[in-house]
Amino acid sequence: MNTPRVHSVSVSRDGHVACLIFANPPNNHLNVELIGEIADTLSQLDADDTCRSVVLASQGKVFCAGADFSSVRAAGGLPGIDSGDFYQHAMRLFDFTKPIVAAVQGAAVGAGVGLALAADFRIVSTASRFSVNFNRLGFHPGFGLSCTLPRLVGTQQASLLLFTGRRIDGAEALRIRLADELVDAADVLSRAQQLAAEIASSAPLAVHSTRASLREGLAAQVRKANEHELAMQTIQFASDDFQEGVRAMAERRMPLFHGH
Repeated sequence: MNTPRVHSVSVSRDGHVACLIFANPPNNHLNVELIGEIADTLSQLDADDTCRSVVLASQGKVFCAGADFSSVRAAGGLPGIDSGDFYQHAMRLFDFTKPIVAAVQGAAVGAGVGLALAADFRIVSTASRFSVNFNRLGFHPGFGLSCTLPRLVGTQQASLLLFTGRRIDGAEALRIRLADELVDAADVLSRAQQLAAEIASSAPLAVHSTRASLREGLAAQVRKANEHELAMQTIQFASDDFQEGVRAMAERRMPLFHGH
């Protein structure tokens, strides 16, 4: 008997703005199938000349709690991630040619931050929380974050966030330029839609070419960074520290790492 699919991706349209909403309750964890479906949907919207901008959002109170660690193998590694399938789909997001506004209404953790940074803009709320917690889980960051995060907030801030895995709120995200606007939680989606509509009201050929100029070479840079990230992760997924990091996360305690 086939197990029913839990995750979903839906698209609604308002004029030239598409709103892509993904869901994998309760915390919108990403898995290979979901990130693949998000990438497929964006590819379809990229080929639609009537779509000029996209809002990327999720259902519920959490934007995205990161990759799904529920099936970590005793031998080490994440199925579909250590094989590269997950990141193959994730890297496709950077091929999208139209502006994306992410509506980050709640927590964005790990790969959830990577997903948010694939967008051009991020609208956050007083309830938003960001944490790039890879090092706290015992492995190298992924999703191209070693490229996209310092590009956005600078090397110093990126180093601080990556090394500590600390959680910051929406106000701090705005201060360090990880976010573009801070609004009430109830207004995140509507404000993201307003910004996307404002972008869509500009000349589409001009917006397309300007975005291409501003992001020239970015997709290739992110892919190169991700190749290195994946190589490091593949090694570290087999480490005792990674297993300890995942156990500590599940047990809601501080990890005790030994460097092997």
